[in-house]
Amino acid sequence: MDRYAHNELTVVVEAVCAVAISASVVFGLRGVPRIDADAGWLIAFYIALNGLFGVLACTRLKWLGGEKRDFESAVPLANSDTVLPTPGKSLWRSFDWGFFAFLVVPCLVVALVWEPLVALWPLVLVPDRLAKGVYVTYWERRHGVLLWRGHVPDQPLGKGQRLYSSVRQPTS
Repeated sequence: MDRYAHNELTVVVEAVCAVAISASVVFGLRGVPRIDADAGWLIAFYIALNGLFGVLACTRLKWLGGEKRDFESAVPLANSDTVLPTPGKSLWRSFDWGFFAFLVVPCLVVALVWEPLVALWPLVLVPDRLAKGVYVTYWERRHGVLLWRGHVPDQPLGKGQRLYSSVRQPTS
């Protein structure tokens, strides 16, 4: 189990780290590519559009993502002391080394073989995940609960449902 907010925000960290590695290697070997003004505006428009869809996904509209609806249908976690990780573990569990490698390796290969700007491709994930991460953090603070992502065998969930627990963890 890991916190939903940690998952969304660590994807942002993974993407930025992947760009830092890919871009430094590719631009160091092939040089920094020139971007014409039209391509720059197109890239900025695409990033803004991706951020807009990230914000719209935080609404109740199911066809846009319906994150807010999923948060509101969250059910309380029955056995939080046995299932939940220790406070620092959730953040570390959220960092997925496999996904990080999936971002770095193809970007490096394609950017070295074909087009150097492909090294910046992981930045496409940032606006959407950042918007969702900020919204879920806001939602958690507003409702005084923590949303969790994962599977608990004793507590099956419906489609799109999440688990929540109190902000204050019981001390033993």
